[in-house]
Amino acid sequence: MYKAKFEDLGKIKYNDAWEYQEKLFAELLAKKNDENRSGYILFCEHNHVYTLGKSGNEENLLVDILKLNQLDAEFVRTNRGGDITYHGPGQIVGYPIIDLDCLKIGIKEYVFRIEESIISAIAEMGILGGRKSGATGVWLDTDTVNERKICAIGIKASRGVTMHGFAFNVETNLEYFNMINPCGFSSKAVSSVAKELIGANMFSMDDCKKIVKKHLATNLGFEYID
Repeated sequence: MYKAKFEDLGKIKYNDAWEYQEKLFAELLAKKNDENRSGYILFCEHNHVYTLGKSGNEENLLVDILKLNQLDAEFVRTNRGGDITYHGPGQIVGYPIIDLDCLKIGIKEYVFRIEESIISAIAEMGILGGRKSGATGVWLDTDTVNERKICAIGIKASRGVTMHGFAFNVETNLEYFNMINPCGFSSKAVSSVAKELIGANMFSMDDCKKIVKKHLATNLGFEYID
């Protein structure tokens, strides 16, 4: 079975995590001919930052630099797919750096399995999630007036090796999403575990990390190594 090393980077600036990802990504690409190559699963929380994917529209950032400074937030153009999203404290940001050739799956199946991991994780917490046609990520109450997103996904892949990943709202300050059209959608709401389980939330950040970590391994088909 494919193996991956898990690292929780804690709270870290977006660009510092990106630089670390790039290092591991390059190392894994260099090991393409090694049959025993393993991958990495990185978890972290970022300082307030808005990131724009390479095909995204900067007009989906609804505030100027002055307002960003007031919010103590950064704006970063990144090389992942997807449009604009927000990262910040109280959000589990997951960066799988893995070789899809070892898992014998393609990019579409990979995204599907990331989504399934989060859907399974929130189901364990008592939240019913699903997919939205034409959009990546995990959504609640799809195709209703109450439709909202709880997890965004944006990845990069080269020669089967992945980087970037998902942003799962746990205790996130959702006010920060008011400054953007999340993932390019101007009329879609966002949510979090804390908001969905208000008054009944028994899951800490650490609890949620453990649950998501478990379901990633199950749905992607790998095991963790020390």
